Amino acid sequence: MASKKKLGKGLSAIFGEDIDTFLDDISNGSSDVKTSGKTEIDIDKIRANPYQPRKQFDEKALKELSDSIKENGVFQPILIRQSISGYELVAGERRLRAAKLAGLKKIPAIIVEFDDRQMMEISLLENIQRENLTPIEEAKAYDQLIKKLKYTQEELSKHLGKSRANIANMLRLLSLPGEVQELVNEGKLSYGQARTLLSLEDEESMIELAERTVKEGLSVRELESITAVNKQKKPEKKKKAAKRDPFTEDVVNRLQKKFATKVEIKNKSIIIRYTDTEDLNRLLDIMNVIED
Repeated sequence: MASKKKLGKGLSAIFGEDIDTFLDDISNGSSDVKTSGKTEIDIDKIRANPYQPRKQFDEKALKELSDSIKENGVFQPILIRQSISGYELVAGERRLRAAKLAGLKKIPAIIVEFDDRQMMEISLLENIQRENLTPIEEAKAYDQLIKKLKYTQEELSKHLGKSRANIANMLRLLSLPGEVQELVNEGKLSYGQARTLLSLEDEESMIELAERTVKEGLSVRELESITAVNKQKKPEKKKKAAKRDPFTEDVVNRLQKKFATKVEIKNKSIIIRYTDTEDLNRLLDIMNVIED
């Protein structure tokens, strides 16, 4: 008999559990989660999960799944919740995308009664445990858990079975320039290479060396050697540079923590950097200016 699992107590109730088993239990009715039972829903009435951290999808794998769906249909229903207008996806984005690609008009689904917190928990756990995220996507997932659900790095470390240092290092990737983050998302830079670039002090140097790394295929060890040489060449006069206004420095730090991206204040302007349209929408959502 499948074990019953509750979702009402936050991440601690399901962290450490196999997320696939947990979702299967919901699908076959052996979970405590309240559902409507299996039904058929118009695909065009289902909106994307607003908390989905994964932005990169393997097109070849999606095509293969789409071909399978054309031949055999959708075996496992997706999970959705009712919204003001239509439905929001909870879990099963690959199946939904592949079904659209296959030309389906309807898809089997189970309607669950999840609140926003539970939606975010499931979305992040489904991707983190399956290791489908890029390093940047994973870092943003951790950042959401910390900022929106108020989990500490220590709690994430215990629940995910990762060291606190690993969590901290992943989050540091969000301070990379947007251009470098995009190279990581595209798989052109590895996690190790991205971490090494963080040892540089300015964005221009990071971007320049990142592009060189991609072009020349530099290894992490080669990158470490280059960054070490750059540090040695750093002129001492940098230490004598005028100190930044403490108030401005504090504001910049607060904004960077809030938006999880690079922020600059200069010439009476605030510059908030973003990587792509998805990242821009994330920022607009934080500012509460995005339209539904």
